[in-house]
Amino acid sequence: WRNIEKKFYMTSYKSMKQIVSRHNPEIKAVCELHHRKGRKQKQLFIAEGLRIIQTFLEHHHPLVSLYACQEQVSLAKTLVQENYITRVTEEIMSKMSTATSPSGLLAVFSIPSSPTWDQLTSGIILAQIADPGNMGTLIRTAAAMNFKTVVVVDGCDPWSPKVVQASAGTIAGIHIFSCSWQELIQHKKSDIPLCALVVSGGKPLQDIIGKQALLIVGNEAQGMPSAWIAQCDERVTIPMPGNTESLNAAVAGSIALYLMAT
Repeated sequence: WRNIEKKFYMTSYKSMKQIVSRHNPEIKAVCELHHRKGRKQKQLFIAEGLRIIQTFLEHHHPLVSLYACQEQVSLAKTLVQENYITRVTEEIMSKMSTATSPSGLLAVFSIPSSPTWDQLTSGIILAQIADPGNMGTLIRTAAAMNFKTVVVVDGCDPWSPKVVQASAGTIAGIHIFSCSWQELIQHKKSDIPLCALVVSGGKPLQDIIGKQALLIVGNEAQGMPSAWIAQCDERVTIPMPGNTESLNAAVAGSIALYLMAT
């Protein structure tokens, strides 16, 4: 990434960098971050929009580059030093962006180092959550309820643009653990029980209110594998007096996190 010849297809705009070609190798490199493989190889991710970018900067995430359309350049200068900013056309911004309506501000940050297991605290485990919107919503709820731990077991990439966007940038202040189920079982703490959120047959959530716990939300369609549920310390259920069969994973997890925190 840092060896890209940035002078290729570039001109100068005063002292600010400018890219005017969609085929510039730096733009191609940013577009590779749309995909999990590219993010993993480069250990970089995309954040879009003023508030989300501000949140990452406030949490001191290492910034690599900030791209701005002409009308957003002045705003970009209020965020970072000019040497981090590259001015691009709206056409190029549309290519780099994953949003339907790009905001005109797009940043590339380094993916933070994985937290150590001694940093594991109460929070939520996302077990095979496949939908980026659900994952981002649950991360946002965990942050709102002041939980600092989110464990991702399989499922989608927490650093995908859609997850970052759905989290409204709150992922910046969360410890994100990515591991296998067996790694989690090996490293879990005895004083922080694993509480599987199941549709029926579990204890009332009130039983874990105010206690240290890791709430586990399973896959949207299949739930948690039965073998994983068997390894949990508790099973908890949200009462549904309306006799609905089940709740959306993000809704169920958000309700449970709220009840845990209050």
